[in-house]
Amino acid sequence: MGRIDKGVKCSVSGCSREAVRSQSTQKAKSAGLNVGSGTKRVYLCREHYKEFKKKTKKDKTIDKWRYGT
Repeated sequence: MGRIDKGVKCSVSGCSREAVRSQSTQKAKSAGLNVGSGTKRVYLCREHYKEFKKKTKKDKTIDKWRYGT
C-alpha cells in the first residue's frame, strides 16, 4: 500500500485535492508546476497531472525521435 492509496494530498501549492500520481520533483518543476522542494517525489491530483502531461508532451516526442523508440 503506497502513499496515494493512503490518501496523500496534491503537492502543488494551493491545491488540496487527492493525489492520483507521483512524479519526481525535478520533472514537475521543469514542467512549470509550483511545487515545494525538499522531497524526491511530488504527488499530483488529476488536474495537475493532466497539465503536467500537456507540458511534457513535446519533450517526450523529441526523446522518442532521438532514441528511435
